[in-house]
Amino acid sequence: MMNCCGKWICIILAIVFLSGCQDSDDSVSQYVATPAPLEIPEIFQNQILDPIIPEDNPQTVEGIALGKALFFDKQLSADNTLACASCHLPQNAFTDPRKLSIGITGEEGFRNSMPLHNLAYNYGTQFNWDGSANSLESQIFEPVTNPIEMANNWPTVEQTLQNSDTYPELFEQAFGTQTIDSTLVTKAIAQFIRTLISANSKFDRAQLGLAALTPQEQNGLNVFLDEGRGDCFHCHGLPANPLWTDNAFHNNGLDEEFEDLGRGNVTGDPREFGLFRTPTLRNLKFTAPYMHDGRFATLDEVIDHYSEGLVFSETIDPLMKAVDEGGVQLTESDKADLKAFLLSLSDDSFVNNPDFRN
Repeated sequence: MMNCCGKWICIILAIVFLSGCQDSDDSVSQYVATPAPLEIPEIFQNQILDPIIPEDNPQTVEGIALGKALFFDKQLSADNTLACASCHLPQNAFTDPRKLSIGITGEEGFRNSMPLHNLAYNYGTQFNWDGSANSLESQIFEPVTNPIEMANNWPTVEQTLQNSDTYPELFEQAFGTQTIDSTLVTKAIAQFIRTLISANSKFDRAQLGLAALTPQEQNGLNVFLDEGRGDCFHCHGLPANPLWTDNAFHNNGLDEEFEDLGRGNVTGDPREFGLFRTPTLRNLKFTAPYMHDGRFATLDEVIDHYSEGLVFSETIDPLMKAVDEGGVQLTESDKADLKAFLLSLSDDSFVNNPDFRN
C-alpha cells in the first residue's frame, strides 16, 4: 500500500501534468499571428460599410500567405492537376475565360466561375450564383469534394498537406498549430481571397477627380442610369456604390423554362426558380463570357439581351419592365456608349497586381 507521502507526490505530479496540458492548450487557442487589417480604398471610404471579417478568422500576415499558397496549390485536387486558381485566373479577374470550367475528369461544370474580387464586402452573406454558401469559408469547402471539380476528399487533403515539408510550419505560423484540418485550410484561403480588392478603375479615378470620362463614357453612364433607356442601376447600383452589385438574386429574362433553377434549387421555392446572383460590373474587360452559364461571349451580346432579347417567364423580375417589348430597345449609339462606360469600370492594376499572382 502506498504511504501518505507517496500519495501526495502522485497528486502533485498529476496537478503539474494537467497544468502543463492546460497551458499548452491555452497557448494554441490564444495564439495570435501578425494582424493584417484590410486597407480600405479611398473610393470605398464613406460609400459602403466596412468589410465583413469573421471574428474567428481575422486577417493576418501569416494566414494570408498560407491562403495564397493553398489557392495556387494543385495538391488540393485528387490527381494534383487542379488548383483554385485553375478556374479563377488572376489575369481574368479571378474568373474562367471558358464558358464552363472543367474539372479533373474533363467533365464540364454547369456554371461559369464567378470572379472573386471585393468579396469581403458581400453584405448578402450568401455566395455562389445561387447563394448556396452562407460564408466565404463555407463556399471554399465544396469545390474540393465536388466530383466534377477537384473530386478529392478532405481527409486526403489534410493528410497530403500534413505530410509536406512546408505546410505544418506555415499552419503553425498562421494558426499556432501544426495539426492541419479542413477548417484551417478554408480559413486561410478565405483570408487571401478577402485581400482581392479592386478599386482602381478609370471610373474610380474619375470619381476621385484623378481622371475624366470621355463624352461617350459619360453618355453611357447616363444610359445606365436612365429608366427609359438602360435602366441598369436597380440591380447594379448607383455610382455611389462602388461594388456595382446589389448582392441580391434576380431572374433577368434569359429563359422561358429553366434547366438550372438557380436560387430555387437551394430554397425549393418556385417563386425563386431561375433567380441568380447579380454579378458585379467591375472588370468586365477581363471576365468574359458572361451570365451564370457563360452563354454570352461578348459584352455586346449582353447589351443586346437587355435591349431586345428579354424572355418572359413566371418568375421574371419586375425590374425587367420592358419584357413585353423584348427589352429597352437601345439605339446603336446608346449601346456603344453604354459599353464604353461599362469598360471604364475595369481595373488593370488589379489583374496585374503581383501580390495576387503565384
